[in-house]
Amino acid sequence: MANTISKAGKAKLEQELEYLITVRKKEVADQLKEARSFGDLSENAEYDEAKNEQAKLAAQIEELQHILDTAVVVDDDDISVDEIGVGSIMKIRDLELDEVETLQIVGSTESDPDHGKISDDSPIGKAALKKKVGDIFEVEAPVGMIKFEVLEISK
Repeated sequence: MANTISKAGKAKLEQELEYLITVRKKEVADQLKEARSFGDLSENAEYDEAKNEQAKLAAQIEELQHILDTAVVVDDDDISVDEIGVGSIMKIRDLELDEVETLQIVGSTESDPDHGKISDDSPIGKAALKKKVGDIFEVEAPVGMIKFEVLEISK
């Protein structure tokens, strides 16, 4: 399944990639250069640490590049207010607790539950997809089945 991402999410990832390539790469190269100056590389912990950091950075850059290369960008105009999809902001009510929550469905790379952004792969995200205002959906949770009612859909 393709990874979906919002325009804002793509811009954020591009910024992060740019930072890793321009700033972090230079910092790690400087660490390596400094560690080399300490002499014998076979017993040089700073050099090993810098090499590990370089490998981690390369993997991070490669992963971000792959995400950006394969992501399907959801344009704001493509976000429906008729049914829930990636990019939708939904206001839902937990029918048992009578608590109302506002959540945005995002691609997995943008997921940030602490800030109300849940992945389309998460249990609530999956269950909410394609629902309309007034629909009730159930989510299997550790505490049992939770029923939600869709109150509002926006973008």
